[in-house]
Amino acid sequence: MRLAAAPISWGVCEVPGWGFQLARDRVLEDSARLGMRDMEAGPPGFLPADAREARDLLARRSMRVIGGFVTAVLHQDDRLEAELAGLEERAAHLAELGSEMLVLAAASGRDDYDVPAELSNDEWKTLLAALPRAVEIAKAHGLGTALHPHVGTAIETGASIDRLLRDSDVPLCLDTGHVFVGGGDPAAIARDHASRIVHVHLKDADAGLAAAVRERRVPYAQTVARGLFRPLGDGGAAIADVLAALKRAKYPGWYVLEQDIALQEPPTEANDPARDVARSRDFALAHG
Repeated sequence: MRLAAAPISWGVCEVPGWGFQLARDRVLEDSARLGMRDMEAGPPGFLPADAREARDLLARRSMRVIGGFVTAVLHQDDRLEAELAGLEERAAHLAELGSEMLVLAAASGRDDYDVPAELSNDEWKTLLAALPRAVEIAKAHGLGTALHPHVGTAIETGASIDRLLRDSDVPLCLDTGHVFVGGGDPAAIARDHASRIVHVHLKDADAGLAAAVRERRVPYAQTVARGLFRPLGDGGAAIADVLAALKRAKYPGWYVLEQDIALQEPPTEANDPARDVARSRDFALAHG
């Protein structure tokens, strides 16, 4: 099983004001200590901007980057070219880091994930036409592309995921937690669309808080701070069923342990993020 870590499991996030940001060395040392020496790149600024410096930093811990989460607004005609140019820059940097995968979210245009992008038919046409261009940009830099359904983006709900699968051939990042929070069924996607899945983000989610986000009763960021995402097996996303389906399908790609958290203060021994990462690691290995 190809397991990787992600800085967001330690609360490191691109959203302004997200929460207390743990130091890079703490995150890398924790991940290496847990035996997880493959990692997604994290948000801009987490690793050094100079790719050689970043590779050297990771190599000293026998670590490497295997992918990176990138957002781009792909449904608005008036900003599409600028967004694709920015995507090109991020793809080039990920390639320089030695990455394999560009994990792409179809951003709403906001700085946060509290409000989804509800697209008109024309905006859907723009998005669907832009996706092959994004895939080609990544391919030109030697990267695969995985479209990431995500709360607060254009691809959040079960209906939007269904339309994406029906009307495009873009490969998918199955993020179990975000699919569940958006009202989709991650295990059904794993069973019915395994051939489209080229990357997996594994997280569980509390069913009650997920419903609060889905119904827009509580802002997304607040629910994350309250523990929306849980260690694998502790929530309602049927992670064991997802892993079983992907195992039957002989899924060959990465499983990234990605339990999004938002720290409100420096963690103590009692709420050390590494403990939850270790629990999820053990669950994934036991069921995958």
